[in-house]
Amino acid sequence: MSVQAMFYVKEINHRTISQADQVNVDIKLAAAFGGYLQGLPEGNGDWSKYTPQGELSMTVTNPDAIEQFEIGGVYRLTFDKAE
Repeated sequence: MSVQAMFYVKEINHRTISQADQVNVDIKLAAAFGGYLQGLPEGNGDWSKYTPQGELSMTVTNPDAIEQFEIGGVYRLTFDKAE
């Protein structure tokens, strides 16, 4: 069984690593729910029915992946147990 949840991007911070001349991007997401976000798709209540709460923070270095995120964008996360 998998669990799906919707999170929105609340913060994007770019950092340059001088030794590698590489850009690292820190992306912070928070649980999306109900009337908080306009146009939120249905089905977010499957994992936390009334007021879902959660945060996700990740550092992304792949430029193609970085381009997929925008402030306020809502993303559906699917959690599957790794076998």
